[in-house]
Amino acid sequence: MTEKYFAQPDLGFIAALRGLGGDTLKKCYQCATCSVACPIAPEDSPFPRKEMIAASWGLKDKLIGNGDIWLCHQCGDCTDLCPRGAAPGDVLGAIRSAAITEYAQPKALAKAVNDPKKLPLLIGIPALWFALLSLITIYGKDTMTKIFDVFGVAWSHGHEGAEQVIAQADFFSTWFVDLTFVPTAGAVTLIFFLSLKRFITDIHENAVLEGKTDKTTLNYKELFQALLRVIPTVLKHDKFNECETNKERATPHMMVLYAFIGLFVVTAVCGIMLYLGGLPGPYSQLNPIKWLANIAGVALVIGSGLMIKARLDNKDDQLTAYKDWFILGVVFTLGLTGMLTEMARLAHLEYISYFLYYLHLIAIFELFAFLPFSKMAHLVYRLTAMAYAEYGNRK
Repeated sequence: MTEKYFAQPDLGFIAALRGLGGDTLKKCYQCATCSVACPIAPEDSPFPRKEMIAASWGLKDKLIGNGDIWLCHQCGDCTDLCPRGAAPGDVLGAIRSAAITEYAQPKALAKAVNDPKKLPLLIGIPALWFALLSLITIYGKDTMTKIFDVFGVAWSHGHEGAEQVIAQADFFSTWFVDLTFVPTAGAVTLIFFLSLKRFITDIHENAVLEGKTDKTTLNYKELFQALLRVIPTVLKHDKFNECETNKERATPHMMVLYAFIGLFVVTAVCGIMLYLGGLPGPYSQLNPIKWLANIAGVALVIGSGLMIKARLDNKDDQLTAYKDWFILGVVFTLGLTGMLTEMARLAHLEYISYFLYYLHLIAIFELFAFLPFSKMAHLVYRLTAMAYAEYGNRK
């Protein structure tokens, strides 16, 4: 007896995908050119053909928990060869954006990050917060010193060398930096943990139902081992290099990736030097950690700048939605303000340096506070999906 399945289209989900950059999805007529053209699609149940028909029908549950949407690197090969202009790469990008919003909590914040009307609010609140803390740092030094003395902790950090009269800590206390960003990082980590827990469960259940894996029970130890095997592929950008249409994207993506890795190392080392070594900044330009910071900062500006240029040059290729411009703008602003802050300090332009540092702090907050809700979250989800594909022996 033939089993019958009833599919109920989710028109709201279809409308959401259109708004997120997948407005071409209804042009697909299932010729399978996209799946044949894609150089990184698995041999068994390849994407993006099946995802295109599911998107056309608004099958949200089938798509949101589908690990294959994250294996796509949106290289553009399928979009370039599609005879109907259905832009499968853009549609899968829209599905990924919807998935990020679905898994991240609170949902109101996730929706706000993808809503251009909420951008003034997302920038305004941290701008006011940092302005307030700056005023306290500048005009409340005596009061804060007394408060910190109660806990036996020094409020002010000394600086290297008398000649270094400009220090960002005099404008915005190092304590305020940590008291703002450490809890933010903790909240982001918790959100990602809860989101990934649901995400992994969903992609495993979908993989079992669709016959993509014969491992009915999820083994987290083996999944973690698969993750370790996948990391070199990510660091070398092997999947990007397999694509043809936008193969040049690999270089700027790698520049941004390694820039963030470098800046993470700089932040960790500087924190250790400050709190464990008693060596506050600003540090000499001859300090190796300063070399790494400068190189990573330049790489971030150039890499993100090249990505922005590529988006502007390819107006008729792949659609650039608000979510793309948001994260590109934040990353570029973060790198540029960081570099200009340093240049202004070295040029002894004190107030200009402080103002640029203020903008830099806002950019850092925009990036990390909204990390689980923005397109930047795809780094975490894609890495997880690639690890699961490795774990499930997808070929």
